[in-house]
Amino acid sequence: MEMTLRWFGEDFDSVSLKNIRQIPGVTGIVSTLYDTKPGEVWPLERIRNLKKTIEASGLRLAGIESVNIHDAIKAGLPERDKYIENYIKTLENLGEAGIDMICYNFMPVFDWTRSDLAKVLPDGSTVLSYDQALIDKINPDSIADQKNKKAQGFELPGWEPERMAQIKELFAIYETVTEEQLFDNLVYFLNKIMPTCEKYGIRMAIHPDDPAWPVFGLPRIINSEANITKLLEAVPNPLNGITFCTGSLGSNPENDLISTIYAVKGRIHFAHLRNIKYHGYQKFDEASHLSSDGSLDMVAIIKALRDSGFDGIIRPDHGRQIWDEISMPGYGLYDRALGVAYMNGIWETLEKVSN
Repeated sequence: MEMTLRWFGEDFDSVSLKNIRQIPGVTGIVSTLYDTKPGEVWPLERIRNLKKTIEASGLRLAGIESVNIHDAIKAGLPERDKYIENYIKTLENLGEAGIDMICYNFMPVFDWTRSDLAKVLPDGSTVLSYDQALIDKINPDSIADQKNKKAQGFELPGWEPERMAQIKELFAIYETVTEEQLFDNLVYFLNKIMPTCEKYGIRMAIHPDDPAWPVFGLPRIINSEANITKLLEAVPNPLNGITFCTGSLGSNPENDLISTIYAVKGRIHFAHLRNIKYHGYQKFDEASHLSSDGSLDMVAIIKALRDSGFDGIIRPDHGRQIWDEISMPGYGLYDRALGVAYMNGIWETLEKVSN
């Protein structure tokens, strides 16, 4: 297992590589070229510069999160092949730079959705929160503006201003796209890129939908064990795998996370671990990683990952805002560092108890 932290780059992240290097057990970084737009080719020189910067801090560039996919590919528009070719060129450049794991998603319009970016908990910390009753009252045309008011000046991943400025056009693109068509478009995309992935040994790790149900009428297809296994069977190449995100899949209490880990054994290329607290149907708060603070059994989840043979890249997912830290919501230093310590403690205990 390689413990990592997500980092958005020197110009976008409040957390420095120096900070991250001092977290015990963190050896890798999962990063991105945050200012690139979906459909653009990532220049090899910029990829190498990113890798060089990270390695100079004593860390390893373990993978990329994310190389975002153009909506023409997701919606199956006539111009999708042009953007798939651009994606393949980016994969080639990443492969030439020695990068072999890509986290991505196939969610229309929004990469993730929350009704509150700074819900105050009884202890005074703030968390990302979701309440479907509140979402139902929001006009999707204005949701980006509401999010930005609580973003503390940071540009949110998946909510880039240039995309949100075209939100009406984006909704129009997906107006007639069904879940079946979206799934077929994903399979088409993966089949096109697999030869390049095989050439460089690049593992594609699709991130589950967040939350795990349709939002604003947009289709969702990677939100359950059945749908994930369907995709892995449709494109059986072992390089086609998933990012196992406990918070996204766990947003629906009907999803059995332990069962899913074993069902997709060998195809989990990346793991995001975070806890959530259920408050009712389609209503939850994010929580600290501690099992007792949320509704997910983090010990059981980590044990299942280890016992199923997972030995890949792992990172703490969204943290609380604590100790007056100013950062991108969910991506501060302090609570994620606590999450790392907690997860490393569980993993080390399991290793020693089993020997």
